[in-house]
Amino acid sequence: MEKSKVLVIGGTGYLGKRLVKASLAEGHETYILHRPEIGVDIDKVQMLLSFKEQGAHLVSGSFSDQQSLVNAVKLVDVVICAISGVHIRSHQILLQLKLVDAIKEAGNVKRFLPSEFGTDPARMENALEPGRVTFDDKMVVRKAIQDAQIPFTYVSANCFAGYFLGGLCQPGKILPSRDSVVLLGDGNQKAIYVDEDDIAMYTIKTIDDPRTLNKTIYLRPPKNILSQREVVEIWEKLIDKKLLKSSIPKEEFLASLKDLGYEEQVGLVHYYHVCYEGCLANFEIGNEAVEASELYPEIKYTPVEEYMKRYV
Repeated sequence: MEKSKVLVIGGTGYLGKRLVKASLAEGHETYILHRPEIGVDIDKVQMLLSFKEQGAHLVSGSFSDQQSLVNAVKLVDVVICAISGVHIRSHQILLQLKLVDAIKEAGNVKRFLPSEFGTDPARMENALEPGRVTFDDKMVVRKAIQDAQIPFTYVSANCFAGYFLGGLCQPGKILPSRDSVVLLGDGNQKAIYVDEDDIAMYTIKTIDDPRTLNKTIYLRPPKNILSQREVVEIWEKLIDKKLLKSSIPKEEFLASLKDLGYEEQVGLVHYYHVCYEGCLANFEIGNEAVEASELYPEIKYTPVEEYMKRYV
């Protein structure tokens, strides 16, 4: 079967650059949308040129120019959007409504993968304010996709390993301490941690797979379903040292949000649902969704212990 042509939007971002690499590695003709107003962001320009040397096609386009989006979409079979949904960086989820309109107008796209890649928003209808805005906005985009009858795959990638494992699941930390750690609650709620390169490879595997069409695919590598306490124990084993442990009860954690800015509150509410409620691992997937490591056993995903060796 001929491989789909792929357009990646947000292809120089944290996940987007990995999606581009995975798409090229899997032999897909790969296009990257880049903004004409990129200015003097030399790092992004050089990354784009590097991708071009590897065989990617650069397509000029912008969310402020609807026709440019339509023109870009007409070049490909599959559109993957990886624009940021993280408030501490930039929250752009609803921009995708313009992309949905462009895909509908173009009429040629066989599948759209919107910017999801975290907690499944369909399961977060009871999320706390203000963190729920992320999930609500993603559900607005999902409704637009389904109203437009655009074929889709939603990727629920759970916790990006770099953001969670590096800081031992502590908000605001991305390097592990060799001395102490603060447990969120009792530290026993399970979460799911996935190497960002693995997220990209699993995502690219889905795009021509009929088993993932119009479904949510959950990334749940079995060895990576761990509690914060288990992550800390892995780190202690790697450095051959016990950390000094303290904990913060959920009431104290929630109370601490009041004095913070909006963007920080949004992110910390997500931590609350993951680390105090176990929202990522406390349900069965069911028949309306699929699990990535079962579908693609040929991908040798990175276990948490292996991932954390880079910090030793």
